[in-house]
Amino acid sequence: MKHYTWAILWAGIVLVLCCMPSESTQSVPKFPGIDKVAHTGFFFVFTVLLYYGAIRRLSTTRPSIAITLRVIVFSFLFALFTEYLQWKIFTYRSAEAWDLFADAVGTGMGVFAYLLLHNTYGVKTSIGNGEMNIKT
Repeated sequence: MKHYTWAILWAGIVLVLCCMPSESTQSVPKFPGIDKVAHTGFFFVFTVLLYYGAIRRLSTTRPSIAITLRVIVFSFLFALFTEYLQWKIFTYRSAEAWDLFADAVGTGMGVFAYLLLHNTYGVKTSIGNGEMNIKT
């Protein structure tokens, strides 16, 4: 569990922010759709931190479908949980399907970043004589 410390801390921050009354953020500049951008960003960071924990826990050097599926499922369940809290517990907030969509987009962005960056993490480049040599 220690490998997931950052993901757990971030989840706590997300829960606090998602359950705050919207009146408490009056001083924050707003534009239409800012809440969807926030949801996307929250879940992008959450997904990357889940991957970070999994990578550290398993000491992996290759992308794994099992890790990816677990991260996607856990992120989606956490998204459902936050929306459920806003729907049933914190009724001054609204639960919306578009929030879940934004959460899924953020999760997808995190998965894409993981697959792109983790796959090329071991790639070393050297430039000599105007040519780019890629060594794995």
